[in-house]
Amino acid sequence: MFRCIVAAAAIALASGHALANGHGGGDSPPPPKPEETTAPAKVVLTKQGPKLVDLKGMTLYYYERDTTGKTSNCNGKCTESWVPLAATTDAKAVGDFTVINRNDGSKMWAYRYRPLYTSPADKAPGDANGNAMTLQWRIARPGD
Repeated sequence: MFRCIVAAAAIALASGHALANGHGGGDSPPPPKPEETTAPAKVVLTKQGPKLVDLKGMTLYYYERDTTGKTSNCNGKCTESWVPLAATTDAKAVGDFTVINRNDGSKMWAYRYRPLYTSPADKAPGDANGNAMTLQWRIARPGD
């Protein structure tokens, strides 16, 4: 009989503890979790040092003439050779990545206020063929 009372007391204490932790009591629901924003690029290590790539692994570049941090100087025909790293209309800055407006009304990602682009000359993840096309385009690297 004593063992049944001890067992019942243990069950009552355990369920009371659960109620006190908000598992079934009159407590309000837990606050919603903040939305996590994913960075539009990542860093990979290469023989030439770390570089930024998009989420598909394609090398990212910046244009030396993009100096204001608010606009892109690669518009029109330029975007046939250098594809802006597109951002959604509701994209928000995350870490060193910011969103800028383009001349055509679209949005694109920038790293430390430098707009980011991919090159159609790169056919597979890891390629860096765009860097050789002109000296005004550089591989984007962390810390640039």
